[in-house]
Amino acid sequence: MRYIGFEGPIGAGKTTLVRALEKRLNGKVILEQADENPFLDLFYQDKERYAFQTQIFFLLSRYQQQRQILQGDLFHEYFLGDYVFSRDTIFARMTLNEDELGLYSTIYNALVEQIPKPDLVVYLRAQPDTLMQRVRMRGKAYEAKMEVGYLRELCDIYEEFFRHYDDTRLLVLDTDELDYRNNPAELDRVCDLVLETLNSPANSRGSTPELLEELQV
Repeated sequence: MRYIGFEGPIGAGKTTLVRALEKRLNGKVILEQADENPFLDLFYQDKERYAFQTQIFFLLSRYQQQRQILQGDLFHEYFLGDYVFSRDTIFARMTLNEDELGLYSTIYNALVEQIPKPDLVVYLRAQPDTLMQRVRMRGKAYEAKMEVGYLRELCDIYEEFFRHYDDTRLLVLDTDELDYRNNPAELDRVCDLVLETLNSPANSRGSTPELLEELQV
């Protein structure tokens, strides 16, 4: 089996795309269980107080999920995840103070060596105003206090993270105008591009290359 991870800020469309590609790629889906984090609602009310608890819960939950990939699956060709494990560090650097980040990093570094790397990461971009609109439309109670300024900061950190990302093949999609939920033709284009990038050859040095593509609509 091959593992494709989908990444991007809140509201970028990760889960929507993973679900849309599930049948087309005969994929086994791994979804982040954000709704199960008991600290998340408290975090959006008081980020400074509840950031560490929220982050550690996510870290351990993601670790347990990612370990499933190592077991494989006889009935599916792909694992499709609406996050990748390394994204955890994005939110940690954004929300934790220096002492908390030091403790978090110790735990993260002990776990990350036991986690499989994706064969491809698909990074979904969108402008903060687009993300804010999508967040409001889905109406999750714990996101009600989220502000567009938080999303701007998050977008900047994601851009910086993927500007230097070289762990796996990378596909970047601008999603502001994409509607793969309701437009089968656009979903076909995205699916074809994902598979094309996944199957691209390794570079001459024998390592996995970073492959950056942009889908402009």
